[in-house]
This record gives sequence, C-alpha cells and structure tokens, in this order.
Amino acid sequence: MQILITQYSDLVRRWQLELLRRLEVAGHTVRIAHVGPAPDEPWLKAMLAIESHRPPSLLLPRPAPAERPGRADLVIDLTGRTGQGDAPTLTLSFAGQMDLAAGLSAMIGRQELPEIVAWLNGVAVGRARPMIGDRVWLTHAASDLLAGAIGLVEQCVARFEAGRLAPLPEPIRLPRQRSGSNLLLRYLPNLVGGLVARRIHKLRNRPFYWQTAYRRADGAGIAADGTLGTAPFALLPDDGKRFFADPFVIEHEGRTFLFVEEFPYELARGVISVAELDADGRFAMPRQVLVEPHHLSYPQVFAHGGEVWMIPESSAAREVVLYRAEHFPDRWVRHATLIAGREISDATLLEREGRFWLFGTERHSQGNASDTMVVHSAERLEGPWQSHPMNPVLIDGTAARPGGAFVREGERLFLPVQDGTRSYGGGLGLAELVELNQHAVRFAPPRPVRPGKAWDRTGIHTLNRAGGIEVIDSAG
Repeated sequence: MQILITQYSDLVRRWQLELLRRLEVAGHTVRIAHVGPAPDEPWLKAMLAIESHRPPSLLLPRPAPAERPGRADLVIDLTGRTGQGDAPTLTLSFAGQMDLAAGLSAMIGRQELPEIVAWLNGVAVGRARPMIGDRVWLTHAASDLLAGAIGLVEQCVARFEAGRLAPLPEPIRLPRQRSGSNLLLRYLPNLVGGLVARRIHKLRNRPFYWQTAYRRADGAGIAADGTLGTAPFALLPDDGKRFFADPFVIEHEGRTFLFVEEFPYELARGVISVAELDADGRFAMPRQVLVEPHHLSYPQVFAHGGEVWMIPESSAAREVVLYRAEHFPDRWVRHATLIAGREISDATLLEREGRFWLFGTERHSQGNASDTMVVHSAERLEGPWQSHPMNPVLIDGTAARPGGAFVREGERLFLPVQDGTRSYGGGLGLAELVELNQHAVRFAPPRPVRPGKAWDRTGIHTLNRAGGIEVIDSAG
C-alpha cells in the first residue's frame, strides 16, 4: 500500500522515524511530505534539557528525512494541522489533545492511563491506552505513550488495508488545538515529588517481592463471578531469599503439581520451580526444574498428544520456546522455538477448532512490555507460527497482557488479563473472547477481579486452576 506521512520539516522525533521504519518493514511504500514550521515548544525543550542524562527517548528530536513525493492510498498526518487531502487522512490525538506537548501535560496532571485516539477524516476509528511504567521521568513516560501511538497507527493501517477500519462504537468529540505551555509547571512538582517518594520507598522496603497462594476450590471458583469469596488461601512458603510468582497448576496421573517462577535475589533472574500437593493438601517450598542463562517466568504447563509441555516466558532472550517433559516434573528439554526475534511476554496458548493460538504482549522500541497484545496461530503445536494480519490486536494497559490460562465456562472462553492502571501487578480482570478467526480478534471489556477477605493483598496478578486447586499471586 502507498502511504504518505506528513511531518514538520524542522521537527521530527524518534517515534516518527520508528513508525516510518516499521511501516516499511510491513511491506508498505512510504512517501514523505514536509510542512512547517513546527510550533515553538520552549517548555518541552526545557524539560528535555533537565532530563538530558536519561537514556534516549522516543520523544527526542532527530533530523528529518528527505521528502519523497508521490501518490498515496492513505495519508498519515503527524502534525494534526494539515487537514484532509485527496486521500483518506489519519491523525492522532494524545490524552484528549491534538498537540503532543498539551497531551503530555494532561497525562501528567491526570495521573491515569492516557488515551490516544486515531481519527480518519475526523471520525474516531482506533483507540490505545498505553501503560505508563514510569511517571516520574517524562522521557520514560513519553516513550511508553509514543510506542503506543506507533502500535495504534500500525493497527489502523492493517485494518484500513483489509477494509476493516470502522468507527468506534461510541462517539468521541474531536479535540481542539491547545497549548502545552503549562507542561513545565505540572512536570517539576511531579518530578520532585516522585523522586522523594522513591527514596522513601527504597529506605522502607526490601527488594521487590511477590507472594503466591493456593486453596482447594470445589465450587465454581473465581472465574465464575469475579469474586474471591471467603475461603482462605494458604501462602506458598519462601525463605526470604527469593520470591515465587506466576503460578500454574496441573493434574497429572492423579497428582497435582504447582509450577512457579522462582526469583532468587542472589541470581537476579527467574527460574522455573515445582512443588507437589501432599496428602495434607499443602505445597512445600518449590524446587528448581528449569534454569536458563536468561530470565524465565510464567510457566504455562499443559498436556497434549500424550506428552506434558511447557511454554515459559523467555522474552529476555527474544523468543517463545516449547519445552517437553522428558521426565515429569523434574526434567525438561527444549523441543522447538515457536517465535524467534520477538520480545513477547506471557504467551498464552489456546487450542480451538483444530488450530493453536498464542496470545501475548510484545514490546517494541522503548515501549511498555504489558500493553500491546499480539496473536499468532499455527496448525501444529510445533509450528510454523504465523502473526495475525491484524496485529497488534489491542493496545490497552488494562486488558492486553494475559494473567493465566484461558478459562472455559460452558461454551464461553475467558482470558485472565492484567490491569496496569496503577502499576504492573496492580490488578486482574476476566475478558471474554467474543471473536477469533484469521480476520479479527476481539475481547469484551474485562470484568475486574478484586481483592477481598480471602486475599487482602495489593492487587491480583495471575489466576489459574486445575485438579481442584486454585492459585493466585500478587505484588506483596
């Protein structure tokens, strides 16, 4: 497809160049037209100067590429000022503002997940809610925001090319142009307050810590109504030198096993460990069964074809790998690389109507690892695995990252999804899968699972169940 990007000749930022590169990698022919000059942004320049010691951000200015005139099937206007041309024109608004600096100001002031909206000839056709992992440093927060903008444009381009780009169900009023002149006034108190809070937190707390808990669930369980009920959970023991997270449970030959990410503080990376349910209905402290040179987590275990398999997260190695139990549960061998060269987190398997599907989040550039869902599918478990043509299918810090295996309720399927509104590990929801095929992937809005008397901790991060045992974890 022929795409024309319009941008300022005297102000191009790193995220715009990354967008151009990604569109070309996707096979599109990208033309460039310059407009200008760019509006003066003294407050934003001052903030970037204050943070000049930070790692490079997608917000930083870069030299503009040379113009490449030509026809276009779609115009992507990165200035928000040029109006509609002969071809359909896609524009973006940031946190309710057409101006990026004003959008950043609104994002800092609201202290909530920002929203990016894509507009096609003035009609809202796409939405992204990136997860902001660091709200103290503007350059970090802006990278998360702008990585979401890149993903949203990719999503809209894929749907436009397939003839599936449609207006959002609910109407949104097109924002007006506003100034970002109050950005610095909001930024400085946020920076100072955030640094002070981090220092206090560091003095008061031990290293980051997660807890895993379990209980026998003879009834419907959490997934049925989204509540924890009152039946108490038992804590998985640890010795204070490590934590356990990402619990998965499997029943095998009449015995129940709990697989977890073990994070020994001394090793400073995750390994996979296992514990067996004893006759008293308790799990002892897990033992290590899979160690790699890179971080491992999210040990999704399942049976298929008379074998037991595991797909742990190995995004640190930029791959998704299938392991086979050579001697269950203690010895695992690497069986196949399902996806290579991609930083995919918490890839979660679903077998449906003779086809295998993997749902996970993918980090691009300097964006967040938890807000951009991608889907892959294959006819065989070992692959080859194909990227869904509508990837990324969702950009939402409240609903994109899986938090456990799919749950079946009759004919309905629900995916536990992480809610990063407050922070990573801050909450969990259950999202019903309403459409899945080679043309579309669609979930209903998540139904939140909230802490209660049975588990009064900070949020819920993972939910799984098998063999009459229900397992959850949380960030401390």
